[in-house]
Amino acid sequence: QVQLVESGGGLVQAGGSLRLSCADNEGTFPSYPMAWFRQAPGKEREFVAAVNWSGSTTDYGDSVKDRFTISRDRARNTVYLQIDSLKPEDTAVYYCAARRRYGPLKAGYDYWGQGTQVTVSS
Repeated sequence: QVQLVESGGGLVQAGGSLRLSCADNEGTFPSYPMAWFRQAPGKEREFVAAVNWSGSTTDYGDSVKDRFTISRDRARNTVYLQIDSLKPEDTAVYYCAARRRYGPLKAGYDYWGQGTQVTVSS
């Protein structure tokens, strides 16, 4: 059974930082890519960042480059998203995603967590 569990969201002031975590509790995806997406109210889900199975390759959405950093700890079956210099427009529900195939990192994810809310106040 696939279980992706996000944590680390919250309310933060603009300019602050957060670190989101996604635990692959069943250890299903240690050899596959994992990613973060976000969805703001009234908007479509947006690709944020992804990492390959080893952590050696990453990809980012254009709107978050230079502020967001994705990483993974394979020993802990956990993927992290470090978010710095937060802006009010970063307010969204952030979702962890995974898949059991290789290929371009920005799309093609089949498994999703329940999401964690990030709210940035101005």
